[in-house]
Amino acid sequence: MSTQAMTQPMTRSMTTAQDLLRTTLRVDGWSTGAFGVVMLVGAKWFDGLLGLPVSWSVAFGIAMLGGAAVLALIAGYERIPARLAAAVFVVNTLSCVGLVVLACTDVVELTGLGRVFMVVGAVAVAVFGEFEFVGLRRVLRMSGRPA
Repeated sequence: MSTQAMTQPMTRSMTTAQDLLRTTLRVDGWSTGAFGVVMLVGAKWFDGLLGLPVSWSVAFGIAMLGGAAVLALIAGYERIPARLAAAVFVVNTLSCVGLVVLACTDVVELTGLGRVFMVVGAVAVAVFGEFEFVGLRRVLRMSGRPA
């Protein structure tokens, strides 16, 4: 970003674009953190119900808590850096693909409910990714950068 772009005051539309992205990152962060706690607390329960081994639930839970912290940090910037927002979109896309792969293969022997659980998780991640992508495009468009 140029020095001029960094020192220009934000326009109303730029603020609105930043607000959409910030709100989406915050909601994504809170839901990721809450679900990380659920994965940790319910690890033993998920083993039998979903077929998701305890070690996987614990690893997912810890990763989600770390991801939630990163999302909160990114959302806290006065101006959310486009590179960081793009990185969030990429991570969400990879997470979505990973969840679908887990649901559709026997990498982990999931129950039928476990497969549905993974697909629902993939859809949730895809929805957050889409909102973050739209917010990022608006921020880039408002700042005069190609979207």
